[in-house]
Amino acid sequence: MNAATDQTARGSTSADGIVWEQTALSNPHRDEAKADKVRSMFAAIARSYDLNNRVHSLWRDQAWRRHAVRAAKVRPGETVADIACGTGDLSEAFARRTEAKEVIGIDFTPQMLEIARYKRDRRPGVFGGTPIRYEQGDAQALQLDDASVDVLSIAFGIRNVQQPEKAIAEFARVLRPGGRLVILEFDTPRFPPVRWFNTWYSGWLMPRTATLISRDKSGAYRYLPKSVASFMSRDEMLDAIRSAGFSGVRATPLSLGICVCYTGVREPTP
Repeated sequence: MNAATDQTARGSTSADGIVWEQTALSNPHRDEAKADKVRSMFAAIARSYDLNNRVHSLWRDQAWRRHAVRAAKVRPGETVADIACGTGDLSEAFARRTEAKEVIGIDFTPQMLEIARYKRDRRPGVFGGTPIRYEQGDAQALQLDDASVDVLSIAFGIRNVQQPEKAIAEFARVLRPGGRLVILEFDTPRFPPVRWFNTWYSGWLMPRTATLISRDKSGAYRYLPKSVASFMSRDEMLDAIRSAGFSGVRATPLSLGICVCYTGVREPTP
């Protein structure tokens, strides 16, 4: 972490380690310091992130990522950019399950990238001939050339961006015409019994058990259910993707609507 990033992270965290005060959680997406708080929050939970993902998704998180890889329809020799790659689970899935030329994982938080690089380097043989390159970056201002990638993914990260519509416009910029966008994000299930269970599980049980596992003081797992409940709806997400220049846009509910996979194809620039 460089000095500027370290100073930003400290500025978003109170003396007792709290990033998300309860008063900021009614709608965290309206918080002007959301980006800095998200980076500080993920720095705090990076080392327990994978374990909590497995336990609290009931081991479905990897299945959702496999679905995203299939939906991307990666062809041999194509370049994949995995935005908000975190600890690298989806980046690794692309490298293992496709014949991509390269996977570029980009994340906002240095501590998450440290773990992603460690995971990549300790098992180099499992990715076949596809290299994975990790870089620090902002989804709203990607350090990628125009029309330079064939597939762009973001898993459970779009709601953590300060301005999601700006990020989706960036995704359109860096994708080649005909390139595919794949977004995984949590949603509110539409079937009442599933919605009721999910509200209790995500809103009451998970914040307590995840905080216990991670020993987190930042409020990360209080933020999670609030950030899902107050984020744009499924229809609003579809509209945002279409407005950025994607066609064939669709939403595929997974696990009874707990998660949704959004896909679209980059239209040619007029």
